[in-house]
Parts: sequence; structure tokens; C-alpha cells
Amino acid sequence: MASYLIGLVGSGIGPSASPALHEREADELGLRYVYRLLDLDALRRPVADVLAAARLAGFDGLNVTHPAKQLVLEHLDELSPEAAALGAVNTVVFRNHRAVGHNTDATGFARSLTRGLPDVRLDDVVLLGAGGAGAAVAHALLSLGAGRLTIHDVDRERGAKLAGTLREKFGPGRAVTGDLTAVQHADGLVHATPTGMAAHPGSPLPAELLRPDLWVADIVYRPLETALLAAARARGCRVLHGGGMVVLQAAESFRLFTGVDPDPARMLRHFDALEGEAAHAA
Repeated sequence: MASYLIGLVGSGIGPSASPALHEREADELGLRYVYRLLDLDALRRPVADVLAAARLAGFDGLNVTHPAKQLVLEHLDELSPEAAALGAVNTVVFRNHRAVGHNTDATGFARSLTRGLPDVRLDDVVLLGAGGAGAAVAHALLSLGAGRLTIHDVDRERGAKLAGTLREKFGPGRAVTGDLTAVQHADGLVHATPTGMAAHPGSPLPAELLRPDLWVADIVYRPLETALLAAARARGCRVLHGGGMVVLQAAESFRLFTGVDPDPARMLRHFDALEGEAAHAA
């Protein structure tokens, strides 16, 4: 039986569904698969040290989440074309003494949006967050045909840098920076920052900016109903939680780690079961 040792690197990752999600799918496929959390807060070590330790310990791969998706770049031997284009990595595969970075967030979000909100308007979309996850979501939205993407990030320089990179790839005028008032005339809003996670409670914007004809997607999935989504739902917006993205990016990461094709539909059912178990335990 093939065996794999995989880890997740990030901060505040205790509530992550990734270990159970990956291990349950591996069980279905007859693989021996161990998935460990490597929490930067608990380890109190920089990303470079954690990556080096994982290589030395014989890990086959790592998933990477906030705040390490961009920090990890300089410590890898190679980037896939998509990871290089995004400037962010969420999956590292150790093979032949090399660490290769990949990004499965963009395809994960695109498939989740197409699945969960298949008919929404994409003429004018606002994106909150220009970090590693935000970059992936931005590429996904523009690849899906978003006409104009307005990026808002508390770090204005980071937001401007992402917008410039997107214009180079997708064309003039496709990506701009703006403030939260851009939400008032947008078709949709995508939230791609840690705000709303269990370790970062709250909402990224005032509820007064939300209106019934705005669709709202959040990439946070723990909790599944973030403060933003609760406010959006209360105002009559169509909403999309982060569960679909986390599952569909995980499915592609699983394939990269093992070379075996998982069943995304089964993994979505796994996720629903995990959320039900978590709700029952609470």
C-alpha cells in the first residue's frame, strides 16, 4: 500500500478541515495517508525552518495557508507556471530532492463559483484582499470573464502591485484599485482575507454597503457562516461560502501529492459530513 506524509503550514490552523478531508479520501482510495498540522504560532519558527524540517523529516508534500503563501516562494527550488504567474503557493511537492510549488486555489475558487453561483453577473466585481489567496481569486475571476475587478487591500502598495500584474496579463482596465465604496455599484463582492476566521473574528466591511442585488462570496470556511455572509444573507444577497473552494483546491492538491485522481464529489460529501459533525459537537 502506498503511503504519504503530508502537512499544512500556516497560523491559527487548529480548526482546519484539511487533515480529515485528505485522510478520508485516501481511505476511500486504499492509500496510507497521514496529514499533520504545522502551526507557525505553536512552533514559533519561521517558514524557512518549518519547510526545511519537513523536507528532512521525509514529508511528501505540504499545503500552505495564511500567512505563508508568498513567504514560502524564496525557499522553493521550482514553481509551476500557475504558481509563478500568481506569485503565491498553496501546495509544495517534495520529489527527487526538490521542493516544487504549485497553486490550486485559483482553479478551486473558479470551480466553486461556477458550481455555487453559476449565473451571476461578472461585469464589475470587488475583491477584498491582495495576498496569496486574493491573487488566486483575482486570476480566477478574470479568467472567468469578469469585466473589471476592483481590488481593495489595507496594504495599498500590495493592492496596486497585484492590479498592475493583472493588467499586464488580462489587458488595460481589467483590474484597478479602489476603496470600499466600490461595492455600492458592483455586481459581486469576493472576500479573500483572514477576517471572519475563528482566530480573526469580525466582518471586513460595514453591512450598510451590502444590497439585495449584490452577490457575495467568502473564501473563509471555518466558520462556514461568517459575519460577512450572515450580514449579506440578511440583506437579501445571494451568497457563497468558502467550503467549495477549500474542497476543490484540496482535491487538486491531493492529486499532486499522490498522482492519484480523487473524487471531488465524494470529497464535497466528506466536507458536508465533517461540518455536520462539527456542528453536532458544538
